[in-house]
Amino acid sequence: MNRVALNIFGLNIYWYSICILIGIIFASILIILEAKKHKIDKNTMSDLIFYTIIFGIIGARVYYVIFNLDYYLASPGEILKVYNGGLAIHGGIIAGIITVYIYCKKKKLNVLRILDICAPAVILAQAIGRWGNFFNQEAYGSLTTIDRLYALQVPRFIINNMIIEGEYYYPTFYFESIFCLIGFLILIIIRKTRKTNVGFLIGVYFIWYGIVRFFIEKLRTDSLMLLNLKMAQVVSIIGIVIGIILIVISFKKEKYYKE
Repeated sequence: MNRVALNIFGLNIYWYSICILIGIIFASILIILEAKKHKIDKNTMSDLIFYTIIFGIIGARVYYVIFNLDYYLASPGEILKVYNGGLAIHGGIIAGIITVYIYCKKKKLNVLRILDICAPAVILAQAIGRWGNFFNQEAYGSLTTIDRLYALQVPRFIINNMIIEGEYYYPTFYFESIFCLIGFLILIIIRKTRKTNVGFLIGVYFIWYGIVRFFIEKLRTDSLMLLNLKMAQVVSIIGIVIGIILIVISFKKEKYYKE
């Protein structure tokens, strides 16, 4: 599979970058539209999105580099080659939340309220961005068979591109993308059909994505490790606990989603 989508005046534009960009665009539009419903200034929200994207990408890269430190110390020139892959979503989420917290405190905005607004958009961006892994042929799972992939209703074009060195592998990026899309629909349905308390939606996000990523990670063969632990599973468990705490706390908060 060709990882390069376009070549403009000798500059390669990679599918990986395009998928991430599309995710960011869709997420930004959804966030601004939702913020408008809550009478939050568009410029304020646009600035927040800008800073969160920048620091989120930096955080995602730093997180990945830290857990592959031996490789990058030996090849420091590879650190900036983000188009080759290597953005850890948990690093992006952590950096993004820190950015949102600092910005909201500066602008005197309710942090949980802003995170609630962002939650559905972020998980949609994750669903779209995962397709970058498809074009890079990364973030796949363990060995499997073509019959098993057909039984799991994996589309043929994905199966045909999951042959690596003559063997079939689980397309874990695809499974995660599907479940992130389901998570997006769940969050949107909740937002549209019920009045929720501040912190509820971001709590659901943490729980849903934590569960999804924990089980997806069991299949992956390229996990970031800390000793014998898969870091994504550790962070997922922490995320689930945080999500539960946020939902419990949310029932004591002011309702702000109005019909």
